[in-house]
Amino acid sequence: MKAGTNLEKVLASGGFAVTAEVGPPRGAVPSVIQRKGELLKPFCDALNVTDNQTAIVRMSSLSGCILLKQLGVDPVMQMVCRDRNRIAIQSDILGAMALGIGNILCLSGDYQSFGDHPTAKSVYDLDSIQLIQMLRQMRDEKKFLSGEKISGEVALFIGAAENPYADPFEYRVLRLARKVKAGADFIQTQAVFDVGKFAKWMEMVTDRRLDKAVHILAGVIPIRSVGMARYMRDKVPGISVPDEIVTRMEDAKDAREEGLKISLEIIGQIKDIPGVHGIHIMAIGWEDIVPTIVERAGLLPRPLM
Repeated sequence: MKAGTNLEKVLASGGFAVTAEVGPPRGAVPSVIQRKGELLKPFCDALNVTDNQTAIVRMSSLSGCILLKQLGVDPVMQMVCRDRNRIAIQSDILGAMALGIGNILCLSGDYQSFGDHPTAKSVYDLDSIQLIQMLRQMRDEKKFLSGEKISGEVALFIGAAENPYADPFEYRVLRLARKVKAGADFIQTQAVFDVGKFAKWMEMVTDRRLDKAVHILAGVIPIRSVGMARYMRDKVPGISVPDEIVTRMEDAKDAREEGLKISLEIIGQIKDIPGVHGIHIMAIGWEDIVPTIVERAGLLPRPLM
């Protein structure tokens, strides 16, 4: 299949990809997305727009992606199964393709009980693996899930998320294999803090040669404060933050500078792990630090595709 999106081209060429997240506003102000897009455009190969992350209402991922596309940025549209049935999902995918948005990240979605509408009804007509399968069918067979034909060209670069740290640890590579079999082209992982455990997971990935079948981008979250480090260690399921990192943040004279240093050290180690094809930076509310991270990690200039 001929490479289409910028992200797909970078990965197909064997480059070490850099993506980052753009959080949409809790309102209809386009300048929020536009400012972040202009800031990050020279430093990233593609930018994810989150889809009502943590089940909190925000501007839609599709709208955010359109605003980024207008700036010449390659967007990654996140699509969660929580809020839409198969009819609405396929409709939104057609709309995204019509507007030149080809990267789609398939997610289950955080439970609505975590968000600002805890009594909302979940949909989950499909799970994330079924969503991947449906997108692959739309692309490769040019058919809807119903079996009806899709008119026109269908160009999709299908992504998924994976958590190398969730229990049982041995099962994680099997779940990755299911997503690859379903049709995932690229994977963005949960944030890596425990590099040793991530390296063990990647060893299992490469033993199965899954790194030859899918592009793996390791997640990176820059830490802004001691409180953030403690919160992720103690309260966020699926993130493994070693006590050593929390202690470093506690002892630091400048917490943000120490958090930046930790991120750079982690990226340096990630780059040396066989089978890793890039990083995905999730600078939650701290997008301004992304250019510094990319520059100081030696990841400039980005390839111009």
